[in-house]
Amino acid sequence: MIIITGGAGFIGSNIAKALNRRGERDILIIDNLVNGKKMLNINDLDIADYMNKEEFIQRIKNNEDFGGHVQAIFHEGACSATTEWNGKFIMENNYDYSKSLLHWCDQHNVQYLYASSASVYGSGLVFKEERANELPINMYAYSKFQFDQYMRRFQQQAKNQIIGLRYFNVYGPREQHKGSMASTAFHFHHQISKTGVAKLFEGIDGYENGEQRRDFVYIDDVIAVNLWFLDNPDKSGIFNLGTGRSQSFNDMANAVIKWHGKGKIEYIPFPDHLKGSYQSFTEADISHLRAAGYKKAFKNVQQGVKCYLDWITKSDHYPPL
Repeated sequence: MIIITGGAGFIGSNIAKALNRRGERDILIIDNLVNGKKMLNINDLDIADYMNKEEFIQRIKNNEDFGGHVQAIFHEGACSATTEWNGKFIMENNYDYSKSLLHWCDQHNVQYLYASSASVYGSGLVFKEERANELPINMYAYSKFQFDQYMRRFQQQAKNQIIGLRYFNVYGPREQHKGSMASTAFHFHHQISKTGVAKLFEGIDGYENGEQRRDFVYIDDVIAVNLWFLDNPDKSGIFNLGTGRSQSFNDMANAVIKWHGKGKIEYIPFPDHLKGSYQSFTEADISHLRAAGYKKAFKNVQQGVKCYLDWITKSDHYPPL
């Protein structure tokens, strides 16, 4: 059995779909479905069972099993809102939950692959998996950073594989439920479709309008890395998961405009509530991932946007604009 927490979410549901393509059906999805629209992410999956998050956490804390051998847990479940400042809520959902799973996996000799985040680097300009480069600037980032720190200590005595993947700006199919936290590719597509205008932030932190840069990584590449580590249980550690190349928000908007064959860009004032807690630049150093043996190329924004918007137009379960 393979367990996926946050299995009805963006990355979790894509992992489940990729496992289905491999012929894997013995999958346990963990989520809460308070947002029932996430059902659209899992209605085409073949899984063994679904379990509510609260029941799952309690069973983990009680050190129960799940009716058979568990090969791996993909821990994708978390509060991912970078604008959430309720620290107690964030630490319970992101940090404590991750620790409980880490200990359960170690006791049961289960591969543990969990979602970390590029947000741990804060406003720094060096994105390499080293403590000196890590300085989170919001609660979400702190929860991910602190668990990475805990994992580093625990890994020294761990009996099983532990993989932390620091996701950069992931975009692609099955993110429509995320609302304001969905990718800029998603929002630009909707804006161009409805009004013909993609709205980007004006410049900040020395960047010109729309020239803030992120390492945008397409979901298929993210899933490929996850499954590569599943297939290589001798590998452990924390790894950046990005393309290794930053591109501007203007690049992203222009890729969407090119796909539509219409549209323009409009710049809007930078929001006050994001000042001081916003990353204007990210670019993954993927030398550690390459050294581990992962060799596949990553799509750039232009390639990824085409794949994404092509998928949207042919998807039967994608919600209408």
